[in-house]
Amino acid sequence: MLKRFSLFLLTLVLVIPVFAQDGAIERNLTDDCVTEFDASVDYFPQKAEIEYAEGFTVEYFNNYKVVTIVPWVGAEETFTYVLVQCGTEAPEMDADAVVEIPVESVVTLSTTILPHIVSQDLVDHLVGVDTLAFTSTQEILDNADNIAEVGSGFSGFNLEVIAELEPALIMGQQFFAGDTAFDPISELGVTVVLNSDFADTSPLAAAEWGKYLSLFFNTEALANETFETVETEYNALAALTADVETRPTVIAATPFQGAWFMPAGDSTIAEFIENAGGDFLFSDLEGTSVNLSFEEVLEQGSEAEYWVNLNQIWLTPDEMLADDERYVEFAAFENGNVWNNNLAQNDMGGNAYFESGFVNPHLVLADLIAILHPELLPDHEFVYYRNFETAE
Repeated sequence: MLKRFSLFLLTLVLVIPVFAQDGAIERNLTDDCVTEFDASVDYFPQKAEIEYAEGFTVEYFNNYKVVTIVPWVGAEETFTYVLVQCGTEAPEMDADAVVEIPVESVVTLSTTILPHIVSQDLVDHLVGVDTLAFTSTQEILDNADNIAEVGSGFSGFNLEVIAELEPALIMGQQFFAGDTAFDPISELGVTVVLNSDFADTSPLAAAEWGKYLSLFFNTEALANETFETVETEYNALAALTADVETRPTVIAATPFQGAWFMPAGDSTIAEFIENAGGDFLFSDLEGTSVNLSFEEVLEQGSEAEYWVNLNQIWLTPDEMLADDERYVEFAAFENGNVWNNNLAQNDMGGNAYFESGFVNPHLVLADLIAILHPELLPDHEFVYYRNFETAE
């Protein structure tokens, strides 16, 4: 009898804190709708706190949120989404989409969202992805039987599957104005919203897009908590290298179809290298990426001590030289200091660096510090980077 009473009290403790004695909401409703709407009540007491991300903003009102997003790099226009707490009245205002929240089911078309799905306990709400072939988040793969593959704007969407799923929301990406890939989905009556986390090029800014996802599920508390942990660990690691006496020189990337798209000073990798205690030789270039010739890179970077983030299919020095024998002219290649960010890559080429690494920049930074300053992290186990000379 005592045990049953104790369980009853525990249930009360878990349920009652949603509402305060004055009728106010103490935490966001993540599973329920409002049954008796009161326009004076703040239904979102747990709010997202945006500190780094520049690609989206949110303005809170008592029963709805107004989200503004910059859809792609260099976009002059913005999109506006109004997220309305279910069971309450929607405002009369212009918007690109009106979404009832918390969202019951979602299809995501970007792997960078998947780790946030897991950290916010939303796996059961994920009903579809573009493809599971390139997915590396284990919790998603473990639930693969309950997740449909719907295709993409590049391969073509499977509209029959999408119509059968009837998702409350599809979250995808566009990379330029005039992209009409989502039009057939919209014609089905399915709401599509964009996710442009790729356009935020600071490591912490990109990771903060988990808070964007949380706006649609009222899971801001979990998103804030998760990001705070990432931010704390990232800043602690960056502090290790703030006063290093020497900063090894670094170059990045490799040519693609004859063009060497070198990360520039505003790129994510440039900030990673700086925070890892390195000297990125192309940090003086403006923007996020600059198209250089092989000869231009060789002239400025031939003596660089380290070389990172190469062609994803390469696993050994021999594979590099098979593509271009001139790579031997770089000191980093000759000295065995070539490190590729494809240690955690599946058989289909899906790379965890661009999935979990995107939302866990502290793990990427730790790898880079262990490469450039191994004395600072002597027991480090690499997560994303492999050294070509020691590759099996």
